[in-house]
Amino acid sequence: MDVTLLRPDLVAEVSGDTAVDRGSIWRHPVRYACLRADVTAEDGRVSDFV
Repeated sequence: MDVTLLRPDLVAEVSGDTAVDRGSIWRHPVRYACLRADVTAEDGRVSDFV
């Protein structure tokens, strides 16, 4: 398997339920909500916004 590293340029808002397996994998599909122009990748981790 080839790996391609990406630079995070955009932040997207997603919605999902609270069912999480093994600490960080969502059990059910996560849905795209919108792009967040007011937040940059350098602003913080996902858990900072939850």
